[in-house]
Amino acid sequence: MSFQAYLDTIEDKTGLTPRELLAIAQEKGFDDPSVKAGVIVEWLKEDYGLGRGHAMALVHVIKKGPTIDSKHVGSTGTHRDESDTLWLDGKATKPA
Repeated sequence: MSFQAYLDTIEDKTGLTPRELLAIAQEKGFDDPSVKAGVIVEWLKEDYGLGRGHAMALVHVIKKGPTIDSKHVGSTGTHRDESDTLWLDGKATKPA
């Protein structure tokens, strides 16, 4: 599953876009470098019922922003994506 597919599924499961969840995470201070991934994963599990894989995709966005390593772009690997920039504003507004 691509990083973008994880984010799209998170939107389906929570009813919130990745950008909305990012804003909530920032309000909670989870973007602070001292906050460990496990804390964020636990929050996403408790509040939204997300599993570890989906939560870790969002942890990446919270900690590193929407850019992913270009090695995943156009590759045939598990996490292949069409772009090195993830779309955070929801599936309905994603450019074709």
